[in-house]
Amino acid sequence: MKNTALTATHEALNAKMVPFAGYNMPVQYDGVNIEHEAVRTDCGVFDVSHMGEFLISGPNALDLIQSVSSNDASKLTVGKAQYSCLPNDDGGIVDDLIIYKIKDDQYLMVVNASNIEKDWNWISAKNTVGAEMRDLSEDYSLLAIQGPNAVEKMQGLSSLDLSAIKFYNFEVGDFAGIDHVIISATGYTGSGGFEIYCKNDQVKQIWDKVTEAGAKPIGLAARDTLRLEMGYCLYGNDIDDTTSPLEAGLGWVTKFTKAFTNHEALADQKRRGVDRKLVAFELDERGIPRQGYDIVDGQGKKIGEVTSGTMSPMLGKGIGLGYVPTIFADVNSKLNIQIRKNAVPATVVKLPFYKG
Repeated sequence: MKNTALTATHEALNAKMVPFAGYNMPVQYDGVNIEHEAVRTDCGVFDVSHMGEFLISGPNALDLIQSVSSNDASKLTVGKAQYSCLPNDDGGIVDDLIIYKIKDDQYLMVVNASNIEKDWNWISAKNTVGAEMRDLSEDYSLLAIQGPNAVEKMQGLSSLDLSAIKFYNFEVGDFAGIDHVIISATGYTGSGGFEIYCKNDQVKQIWDKVTEAGAKPIGLAARDTLRLEMGYCLYGNDIDDTTSPLEAGLGWVTKFTKAFTNHEALADQKRRGVDRKLVAFELDERGIPRQGYDIVDGQGKKIGEVTSGTMSPMLGKGIGLGYVPTIFADVNSKLNIQIRKNAVPATVVKLPFYKG
């Protein structure tokens, strides 16, 4: 089990620690609902240093990125970031990721912790153009400072104007007494804020100053409920090696303006239409949908299963995601979620669940 540079800090705060993606991570401190509400209404900080970072450099860096990713990275300028995915050869997804353009001929790819080795091997095998690749995952830490009051509370820690960093943009500058950190606005909660990329030996100082400035420590359990209220996909739940980006509603990051892995098959799928879609649903009655629960039609026939589900802390109702045949995918379509012996009625809704 790997530790982050802040593991001892979390333990000193009496966080409940659990194994996650090979790391010893804090799942909660004071309770999921308390932490969730803190991010929605104020400011919280997550240690997400388990995420992976690959630096892709050299004159052929963009060529490699364009060939392995579904989005069009040629649109990036220095200081901008882009959500994308790595398609596999079989119509599925190796991983989803964020690509940052650090400078001309240099990009940072931020990948999911559980997929670091898989992604590295996949991209390396596709690197026929001689791009320079460095795996920085073990050397860097990542904090996500999220919530509507994040900018106001953290502004005193930086000489940069944090409010000027637009969504999916970033700056390199000073923060909490440390120079040359990446400050980005690519949050996963839907409540604003930003992320700090720094070296491992710098993160304790930053964490301490961030919490002193009023950010509440938040665990991974609330991170999951926050992202689900926005309908953001989680790799391993809602997308994986068997799910097409088009089925998952990720057509907006699948650009056929360039060649990339399996683009011809995906373009054909787009022309023909998909047979199933990832839908968002709310329960019409009390209950909590959980990952793996069956989705059934009015006759009790299984038509899919829940990929992510929870009791929404902000809405006070059961919400979830799951793949169903396209005939059931329209907004306001009626489904049933099999919760033990009960088929609980549910309605397909438009994302996000939480409108803020």
